[in-house]
Amino acid sequence: MTAIRNILIIAQSGRLQYEALLFAASLRHFSQNRDLRLVVAEPQPGPLWEEDPRISRPAIRRELRALGADIVPLHTRIWGGAYPNGNKIEALRLLPKGEGFAFFDTDTLITGPLDRLAVARPTASVRVEPTWPRISLYGAGFAEIWGALYDRFGLDIGPTLDTRFGDDDWRRYMYFNAGWFTGPCPQEFGALFEHYAREIAASPPQNMATQALFPWLDQIALPLVVAKLGGGRPEAGTGLDGALSLHYRALPVIYACGSDAAVDVLEQVTGAPHLWDIFNQYVSFRRMVFKHQGRDLRAQLDRARLPRSYGKLQNLIREMGHWVR
Repeated sequence: MTAIRNILIIAQSGRLQYEALLFAASLRHFSQNRDLRLVVAEPQPGPLWEEDPRISRPAIRRELRALGADIVPLHTRIWGGAYPNGNKIEALRLLPKGEGFAFFDTDTLITGPLDRLAVARPTASVRVEPTWPRISLYGAGFAEIWGALYDRFGLDIGPTLDTRFGDDDWRRYMYFNAGWFTGPCPQEFGALFEHYAREIAASPPQNMATQALFPWLDQIALPLVVAKLGGGRPEAGTGLDGALSLHYRALPVIYACGSDAAVDVLEQVTGAPHLWDIFNQYVSFRRMVFKHQGRDLRAQLDRARLPRSYGKLQNLIREMGHWVR
């Protein structure tokens, strides 16, 4: 087992800088997480960005540093503003070789101590929906599409299959939400991730001719990286997507789906005397937390009967007048 020593997120101007501050504050809310290194990759202006992507609020930069974050410049070479999801792939090169790491999407709330997290093999989030591939009546099926990808890179798909499900069931095939992933070495992981993603984008297998690659490219390549490095689906009880973290995507989701403990963490860290005024300047925090619309939403919902899909949940919250991001 390799201990996770480095936590990586991305922060840039706009919504992500506020989410990065929430991530950092929730991480440090638990004393056990104080010694974990938090690396905040900050994309830098350049030809791949139409506007300056750097953190635009000096107060957020100051508080991130006060929370012990290392804000490291990320000079994007491949995707930039055309495909921001690619930042997570390129940012892995900022972490030290041979040290266990965990990447999190910035819209994640930490809800428990991560100090005991360790990785025996690479893995990623299975809190995922069948977003890719989209199977059509006359096109290739799941087996043909995923099989072509594994064949393309000389990988054996057999060990990755969940044989409880048939060939035409998306759950048979290893597919991850790239909202978090872990591994023993970020340099090895990142080099493969970049290679596979670029190759797929440049020359997708014939069976993928009708499939959209964006914005799913990171999630298409991710299972191949995990398989190549001998990894697989996460072990039960890791705590990520459970007691230790919540990938919320939008603040109303914390109030709709989060545990009481998750809501308490959100409200405690955003209400801290030195942070609340910063968070209050962004509309989703102002409405959901400080104007108590999140609590109103939570009281109105039957949380035992929430829609399972994110899209349907979003529509429900929007119909209730509480959707904001």
